[in-house]
Amino acid sequence: MLNSQSSVPKIIIPDELLPPKELRLSVGGSFKAIGTEFFRYFIEIAGLQPDEAVLDVGCGVGRMAVPLTQYLSDRGRYEGFDIVESAITWCQSVISPRYPNFQFQRADLYNQYYNPTGQAQANTYRFPYSDNHFDFVFLTSVFTHILPDGIENYLREISRVLKPGGRALITAFLLNKDSLYCLESGLSALEFTEIFENYRLADKIFPESAVAYEEQFFITLAEQVGLRVNSPIYYGCWCGREDFLSFQDILLMGKS
Repeated sequence: MLNSQSSVPKIIIPDELLPPKELRLSVGGSFKAIGTEFFRYFIEIAGLQPDEAVLDVGCGVGRMAVPLTQYLSDRGRYEGFDIVESAITWCQSVISPRYPNFQFQRADLYNQYYNPTGQAQANTYRFPYSDNHFDFVFLTSVFTHILPDGIENYLREISRVLKPGGRALITAFLLNKDSLYCLESGLSALEFTEIFENYRLADKIFPESAVAYEEQFFITLAEQVGLRVNSPIYYGCWCGREDFLSFQDILLMGKS
């Protein structure tokens, strides 16, 4: 658990930065509550500073970007990309004009669940940024929807765009002794019934709807591209465990 005496600054999210209800519902969960929750993790776990350059992979409708508008300074920079066109259009029309150091772009990536007509593939996609560009990269509920070949490429791309010494915060469903016990005991909120080497799926027909990875496999992939997984891993309650931080598991990585 994190320090209950948090030093994270309190922020107030302006009403004009709240997306329309239909867009908020499309990403699930509470827009304000989840955004504020991860804003805390970015600072307390990853040590995010106001003047850093930030990349939000899978930024959606700005759930993480909106709290950061109240924290990043004019010297700070935010870039986000996502596959959902309506979400990016809203962010570009509402957030960027008010905060010019917040920029968004669409990636036409194929995803059976979210973008079935996409032309690019996750296993070959190159993030549209130069090498050593960001201090901090984060992906919330992205690796839970990507298959293994895409995971390997995304980790490689995260390492490429991070500056030396940069950090990445990633959420995932990790399979280890504890989570497997919970799954087998019927405690999990998700049933990963389709079993493959190193990973499991919740639905074989729609494989990208939810993907869980063996923890050591995930860590090894990260290490192979120059990312070091920091301890501790902050495990989530998705599998039914009683001691948890958030819903998904949270990993902090550093670029060697």
